[in-house]
Amino acid sequence: MHVFGLWEETGVPGVNPRKHRENMPIISTNSVNPDTIFANNEMSLRDIEIYGFDYDYTLAFYSSHLHTLIFNIARDILISKHRYPEGLRKYEYIPNFAVRGLHYDVQKALLMKIDAFHYIQLGTVYRGLNPVPDEEVIAMYEGSHVPLEIMSDFYGKSTHGHTMKQFMDIFSLPEMTLLSCVNDFFMRHNIDYEPVHLYKDVKEAIRDVHVKGIMYRAVEADIEKYVCYGEQSHAVLKKLSEHGKKMFLITNSPFDFVNRGMTYIVGKDWRELFDVVIVQADKPSFFNDRRKPFRRVTDKGALLWDRIHRLDKGQIYKQGNLYEFLRLTGWRGSKVLYFGDHIYSDLADLTLKHGWRTGAIIPELRKEIKIMNTEQYVHVMTWLQSLTGLIEQMQVHRDPASQAVVDEWIREREAMKPQTKDIFNAQFGSLFRTYHNPTYFSRRLSRFADIYMASISCLLNYDLQHTFFPRRTPLQHESPFWPEYICTSCLKMTFAFSYPLHL
Repeated sequence: MHVFGLWEETGVPGVNPRKHRENMPIISTNSVNPDTIFANNEMSLRDIEIYGFDYDYTLAFYSSHLHTLIFNIARDILISKHRYPEGLRKYEYIPNFAVRGLHYDVQKALLMKIDAFHYIQLGTVYRGLNPVPDEEVIAMYEGSHVPLEIMSDFYGKSTHGHTMKQFMDIFSLPEMTLLSCVNDFFMRHNIDYEPVHLYKDVKEAIRDVHVKGIMYRAVEADIEKYVCYGEQSHAVLKKLSEHGKKMFLITNSPFDFVNRGMTYIVGKDWRELFDVVIVQADKPSFFNDRRKPFRRVTDKGALLWDRIHRLDKGQIYKQGNLYEFLRLTGWRGSKVLYFGDHIYSDLADLTLKHGWRTGAIIPELRKEIKIMNTEQYVHVMTWLQSLTGLIEQMQVHRDPASQAVVDEWIREREAMKPQTKDIFNAQFGSLFRTYHNPTYFSRRLSRFADIYMASISCLLNYDLQHTFFPRRTPLQHESPFWPEYICTSCLKMTFAFSYPLHL
């Protein structure tokens, strides 16, 4: 029986169910534009004089073919270099298996999603390619909370006793999938293995794909297959240049790779747009290690030995450090806005230590917003929030009949939760939320990024005098003051979320 049928039958004291049904709160059906720039912190482009960019997944966006390439090469390295079973070649990359921001327990070989309060989202814990039952997860962790001392370190890494690794890089999607596939193979064949060794071997194989230039050479050889959205990045750079803005590029990628990509995106004269270009910067070390000096690179890739006294336009520099960069350019504080896709390696230190303004590029945002705009999502969330409000309001009635109704609502609410996950990703759900709470990824995004957007092209929708305002969403102890947050029904429910702003 539907919950309202139960309600009418039992006759909860002082409640008119038909009136509640007529006044059922509705989440706004206004669609969110996926090309919007969202603000965590108030920021005006009027104050920005210098624009900085990462390269990969900031100026250059890649097709899904790149993840397949990385997966296949790393898988083959495991077999040829680390002597893993030949049977692993049967595994192919699974494009929609993992999402960014997941945590991996290195010692337990478990991939999972954790919320902003360090709680594991039950139903999103995977060993290999199979979900782990909630009861088993609770037994392993003595609940669902992950203590701070075993969480990943500041940069999301598993170091110094931290047994969790957080995958924050878009390039890490093939790594998560490969870890899961190898775990799956060993379990299916009842092979005893050490999870720590597996994690380190996969990590090394993925690193070889990048460090040894295998991926770079493959992309350069067929750039049209792997690089997309080039015209939009070019339009943004051209717009900033026409308005007299200073621009710089700081990337971990090598010059030949960047030069090939930027030539494809912008043209052979791409370096004329940038006042400073730094390659192989070794972020996040670039932002903290004062010991590495800049080194000039010739067009043919040769390294020069002369001391760097200034950073000249048109030249290419390698490594260096931010402190020397600040000394040589004088580009300090909130007049600088830097864009990157990696919340830790690109943005965290700039926000916390140097006062630059930061913009996070989150390509997944466009897909998630389109899902949130669907009638199915709006319907599910409206009813889920309505149930939550009903339970909150009616739990004060302690008579058996009322409690029976509330218990039924609680069961229906729990049964609906997986729908809010599966609509985004069947295994792990949304990048930004667990069933209700913000994810650990969202928490870091809101802390380290002043603004965030799906791609750099979103800047084309705003003039360079625009001010971005974060929504003043009510804190839990505050009453809503604005119409969009006020429900006129007798339930007095609000559907404003603390963050992220696009939800």
